[in-house]
Amino acid sequence: MRATIDIPDETFRRLKVKAAHEGVAYRQIVLRAIDHELSPVETKIARRFIVPVIPSRNPGSINPTQEQLDDAFYSS
Repeated sequence: MRATIDIPDETFRRLKVKAAHEGVAYRQIVLRAIDHELSPVETKIARRFIVPVIPSRNPGSINPTQEQLDDAFYSS
């Protein structure tokens, strides 16, 4: 299918330079960018980490101050 889009001059120049550096037609780069934009988001494997613990007499109801948060997250 054919489509017409307006590409700003500077963007088109950068596209042509990239295509020349890669030795491909700029059409291939445009199609690759479109495919990338439409591909499903890859989920990253979550890394395990220890959540800082802020003591509370009534768990689930704590309202920490910024200082408490900073201490919990940035203490070494």
